[in-house]
Amino acid sequence: MAGNLIARSIHDLTAGAWFGGSLMGAIGLNGAAAEAKDPTERTRLSSLGWKRWAPVQTAAFAAHIVAGLAVIWENKERMAKQEGVTRLSMYKTAVTLLGAAVTLYAGMLGGKVEKLAAEGAEGATEPHSAASDELKAAQKQLKLLQWAIPAFAGTVIVMGAKHGEMQRPKNVLAGLRRS
Repeated sequence: MAGNLIARSIHDLTAGAWFGGSLMGAIGLNGAAAEAKDPTERTRLSSLGWKRWAPVQTAAFAAHIVAGLAVIWENKERMAKQEGVTRLSMYKTAVTLLGAAVTLYAGMLGGKVEKLAAEGAEGATEPHSAASDELKAAQKQLKLLQWAIPAFAGTVIVMGAKHGEMQRPKNVLAGLRRS
C-alpha cells in the first residue's frame, strides 16, 4: 500500500473531531447548560465545557494542518498532472482556514460571554431579557456560529471524500492533463 496512511488518517480524524466536537457542543453542551436552574449558571457551565474542549480543538487543528501538508507533499505530482486536484485542494484549504478563523472568533465571543455570565441567560446562546447589549450581541453571534462551524467542518470532510474519489483509477485517467 503506497501512500501516506498515517497522514491521511490524522487529517480525516482531526476534521471529524472538529465536526463532531462543534456539533456536540452546540446540541449537547449548550442544550444541557440551558437546563440549569440558575440563569447565571447557564453561560458559565457552557463556557467551562468549551474551555475544556479548546485545547483538544487547537491540537486537532494543528495536527490537521501538518497532516494536510504531508498529504499535499505526497500528492504533488498528481496535483500537477491531474485536472481539478489542485483547484479542489485550494478550495479545501480556503474553507479550512475560513472555518478555523470562524472557530477562533467563536472562542473569543465565548470568552466574552463567560466574563458576562453573572448577567444570566436563557441559554448558552440565548440572551436573558435583562442582559447587557454586549452579552446579547455576543450570544446572538454565537447562536449563528455554532451552526456555521460544523458546516465548515462538514464541507472539509466532503471535499476530502471528493479527493479520495478523484484517486480512483478511472478518475485519474480521465483527469490526466494533456502534455
